Amino acid sequence: MKRAAVFGALATALLVTPVAAAATASDSPSVPGKTAAHGRNGGHGDPSGAPLRKLAERTTTKVRVGTAVDMAALAEDATYRKTVAREFNSVTAENVMKWETVQPERGVYDFAAGDELVDFARANGQQVRGHTLVWHNQLPKWLTEGDFSREELRSILREHITTVVRHYRGRIYEWDVANEVFEDDGTLRKSLWLEKLGPGYIADALRWAHAADPRAKLFLNDYNVEGINAKSTAYYELVKDLRAQRVPVHGFGVQGHLSLEYDLPGDVAENLARFDRLGLRTAVTEADVRMRMPTETIELHAQAQGYHVLLQACLLTPKCSSFTVWGFTDKYSWIPDWFEGEGAANLLDEEYRPKPAYRAVHQDLRLAAGGRR
Repeated sequence: MKRAAVFGALATALLVTPVAAAATASDSPSVPGKTAAHGRNGGHGDPSGAPLRKLAERTTTKVRVGTAVDMAALAEDATYRKTVAREFNSVTAENVMKWETVQPERGVYDFAAGDELVDFARANGQQVRGHTLVWHNQLPKWLTEGDFSREELRSILREHITTVVRHYRGRIYEWDVANEVFEDDGTLRKSLWLEKLGPGYIADALRWAHAADPRAKLFLNDYNVEGINAKSTAYYELVKDLRAQRVPVHGFGVQGHLSLEYDLPGDVAENLARFDRLGLRTAVTEADVRMRMPTETIELHAQAQGYHVLLQACLLTPKCSSFTVWGFTDKYSWIPDWFEGEGAANLLDEEYRPKPAYRAVHQDLRLAAGGRR
């Protein structure tokens, strides 16, 4: 079957299938990781017993399905660990590859936790997304409070990127190199990096990362860029400019942090498609859909639609390489600490029971795999 025909058939299947119908079964969910009372389901929380990663591997584009990983939970919670291994074929460090952890003191690097994740991934046949090399947040005090000249700060940034990427050379398939560099109005974020180094720091970061690992795919990554708006268009124009300068930028990541307090984006597929036409990879990198607490059944089904919108757009975009959820269980969600009164943003609840969102993701992947189980 020709490529266009494949995606046409996939689009028809995804667009005509009501998410709520598949999600209804999760009103009495099974618990991933436990098999005593689940009969044919095998403890996977879905009708077929197939984990998400197996379905993803059968899709036309071989999209990877991933999760951000909480390293403390990975070490201490056996159910969490088993679920990460079973359901996902891509993992992202939630925090332990960020600057404040990797280089807490100038020139002193700590790769221990990141190495544990890479080793876990290798043992479980998973690939690793690196997150993140340049960001305005979660920086150590020695950096944010230091009185560095422009040249000294540029040297510090180059040394950090080179050291981190070289350490993981050949073991990380995609890096979020520059993270959240634009404001919502499409202007560059007034960060330490912009104020001291000027806008050229973005191109520099990409060049340095590429030199340290030429095989890794390098991404720009941000939130509120799921649809076509001022912010995503700023990235679109930036990418065109970078590529005109022969800067090695390979991908654009839409984080996918959605909220039921706002309308779901209706043009995600169109947005990803324009980056696809530029020759870039795309990815959904940090998907979750939060809501006001306590939850209602109708909200859980609306949440499922949010995940469906993001995953469907990825599956309909030929170069969309991965769909990553920012944590998969509400037990370890970052949302309650950052958004007062909100939570329940993940695919599984705090007891690891699948929610309608899990069913929706499972169904979309199964359809994209040609209905094969």
